[in-house]
Amino acid sequence: MAALTYPNIDPVAFALGPFEVRWYGLAYVAGFVLAALIFRSLNRRWKVGLTDDDLLDIVLAGVVGLVVGARIGYVLFYGVGSYWDDPVSILAFWDGGMSFHGGLVGILLAGLVVARRKGVPPLRLYDLGAVGAPIGIFLGRLANFINGELWGRPTDVPWGMVFPGAPGTAPRHPSQLYEALLEGLVIFVVLTVLSRKRRGDGFIIGTLFALYGVFRIFVEFFREPDIQLGFVAGSFTMGQLLSVPMVAAGLWLIWRAMRSGPESPGPAGLSESTGAGEVPESR
Repeated sequence: MAALTYPNIDPVAFALGPFEVRWYGLAYVAGFVLAALIFRSLNRRWKVGLTDDDLLDIVLAGVVGLVVGARIGYVLFYGVGSYWDDPVSILAFWDGGMSFHGGLVGILLAGLVVARRKGVPPLRLYDLGAVGAPIGIFLGRLANFINGELWGRPTDVPWGMVFPGAPGTAPRHPSQLYEALLEGLVIFVVLTVLSRKRRGDGFIIGTLFALYGVFRIFVEFFREPDIQLGFVAGSFTMGQLLSVPMVAAGLWLIWRAMRSGPESPGPAGLSESTGAGEVPESR
């Protein structure tokens, strides 16, 4: 059975003495930096009124929320109780084990706290951050591919690959690349186009939710289920089950934003009818 050769890229980008810098860590850093630059540009274009100091606070809160949420999410959704036998291992971020859905919850909670402190409607802050988020997803999935993890199911397609760490010798779908393309590049292009026009609060983040959920559900049919879980509901995986609420929430946010329409920002980037830290009343 013909298959493409897996490139076997060293997961370690470079080393400084005993300290190793991995592509996965660089993907996180690069994703946040690029997302922050897009956030800054949109903040000016939409006249939200946040300062560069505000932006730094938001990015730092986002980093903490994402990392903590992703780890806790993995422990709860994919740990299958193993972490409770050795609770200290929960803190071992460097050993891998991060959940996108957990990270999403963490960054949303962090954003909610920061939005209240900065006097910006939370949905508006989420919209600002959503446009650059797919860049981080794209880079993260490429890092998964470099690590040779989260491989796909066996296949006979011409672009199938034999991953060194996967069981057996059958070619598998490079599902990490599917996710990088759909959840990363495609969503980024769509959100970039939508962000050119000021829309109702929640429209952009709602579109991100809906598209990511649909694409994740689709790609999971080509991705090998997590070995410790397998299929959790018939032929469906944990990733698919966690993505269904995302699609529903995304569609609701889009509907809500279209119903309320864009609001004109006031002097501090707030709606003229909205006080500091309050969510617009229009539903």
